[in-house]
Amino acid sequence: MAGNVEVAHRVQPTSSRLTLPKLGEGFAQVVPALILILLLFNVPLVIMLGWSFYPLETPLANYEQIFTRSIYLKVIGNTFYIAALTTVACCLLGYPLCYWMWRLSPRWRLIIASIVVLTFWVSILVRTYAWIVILGNDGIVNRLLLTWGLIDSSVSFLYNQTGVIIGTTNVLLPFLVLPLFAAMMRLDRRILLAAETLGAPKGVIFWKIFFPLTLPSLAAGAILIFILTLGFFITPAILGGGRVPMIANMMDLLINRLPRWELAAAISGVLLVFTMIFFAGYQWLNNRQQAS
Repeated sequence: MAGNVEVAHRVQPTSSRLTLPKLGEGFAQVVPALILILLLFNVPLVIMLGWSFYPLETPLANYEQIFTRSIYLKVIGNTFYIAALTTVACCLLGYPLCYWMWRLSPRWRLIIASIVVLTFWVSILVRTYAWIVILGNDGIVNRLLLTWGLIDSSVSFLYNQTGVIIGTTNVLLPFLVLPLFAAMMRLDRRILLAAETLGAPKGVIFWKIFFPLTLPSLAAGAILIFILTLGFFITPAILGGGRVPMIANMMDLLINRLPRWELAAAISGVLLVFTMIFFAGYQWLNNRQQAS
């Protein structure tokens, strides 16, 4: 017994000596990446937040200006409104598409998923200008509607909120479809087969089992779409024609035209706070979905 204790005391320091160098080596490998992230992301962010408190005599003057002037509140509210509508549109289009893909054979799933992935290879600028050809006053949609006699004059789809929502939905829809489809593929089909064996109708199986199990993934994807829409610039600028005020467009005005860098930094700080709140919700739902 005494011999075993002596052996244990001898082995323990040796194992400690073996563990510490491994931790040191791992940390040394991570340091370059940490420095790169610090210099490229964190330092500019801190500088931007620092600008928002100028002049130092009245550090909160820019933030007070944001929440006391109606024009800034209107732009922020309009951005959240468009982001909410875009999120709803992506959910209404993306969930049925994912469910349809889930019901396909493995071969057709791969084909449709590849088509969705191909959209990332097309420039956002090209896709946005394509909507001008499709939705313009003399575009494809208006020509078809006039030919079929459904309208008497061209419908204005562009340079308003409708055009912006259509464009942003088209660009951001794959960001919802791919993770939601992956979550559906991880679902254990034996649960659905068991319910079907017990005599449950297909509608009951979907609403009582399938939809609740995929709802956390849908909610996480919706938050992601909402966050991405808050900072969207190219599509609202082109399809909105400068008539649809959003935060990114206002930032361009404050930085490149006026310029009011301090106020732009304060607006960025406010947007960052909201984004972090929604991102925390996204992470919580994503972790909950993975745990289940």
